[in-house]
Amino acid sequence: MPGKPDSFCQHSAATIAFVQSGTNLNNSRISGFYRRSIDERRALLSAWLDESGLAALTGENALSLETADRMIENVVGMFALPMGIALNFMVNGRDVLVPMVVEEPSIVAGASFMAKLVRSGGGFQAESTAPEMIGQIQVLDLPVEQLEPASSMVEAQKTELLGKLDGLHKTIQSLGGGARDLETRIIKESPIGPFIVVHLVYDVRDAMGANAVNTACELLAPEIEALTGGRAHLRILSNLTDRRKSSARCRVPGSALAYGDFSGEQVAQGIIEAWAFAAADPYR
Repeated sequence: MPGKPDSFCQHSAATIAFVQSGTNLNNSRISGFYRRSIDERRALLSAWLDESGLAALTGENALSLETADRMIENVVGMFALPMGIALNFMVNGRDVLVPMVVEEPSIVAGASFMAKLVRSGGGFQAESTAPEMIGQIQVLDLPVEQLEPASSMVEAQKTELLGKLDGLHKTIQSLGGGARDLETRIIKESPIGPFIVVHLVYDVRDAMGANAVNTACELLAPEIEALTGGRAHLRILSNLTDRRKSSARCRVPGSALAYGDFSGEQVAQGIIEAWAFAAADPYR
């Protein structure tokens, strides 16, 4: 749908971008954007956003106190920050506008300038893996000689265990997500001795996924206890997201780095020298 906002990376919840509607009028290189009034800036965004998106910018769809009170505890008010638009971004060949909610001056301008340099080299190339998160179920109170057999039992019943999660999160499943795999690991050394960890691999789509994964682990824990004879202790989202990664790369032509009396080569060398400082000194 023309003008409809979309994210520039299918599985990224961390960055939101307004993607061009498909017309040649939408170009993230908007000259003099910062010189315009707020109303003029919003008018320019009308080519990118539908009515609900524009309404959100004016605060018409702002979070209400009633809704906020249902989200967290002890609500007493609301807190606001300015939203700016970073320009010049091109991601996978598509122009995007990137909203940024920050309180420090120069960040939006700096990001826009950086994107302008990258744009001269073809823009960003971004990709992501499947949005699979890991839930961990810690299985304790098993004799050492039972760790391997118990682990094998879980692996052997993988299909049945995953089937018990079918329909648990209907919205995620309707979007193509859901339980993907079960893996077992034996922790051979720890302050409390060896134990088993069962990993539930769960595709959470665009959700962060903590509640969905934790709920699935809670449901599976009694089943795993019955299979292994152990005691399921922690049933929780892993802190390591090694199965859910996004990456981006870019190239900046040396000539684009020229600034004032400094050649592009001189600026590039200065950047390398600054990087070397950070690479060698933890205080940097």
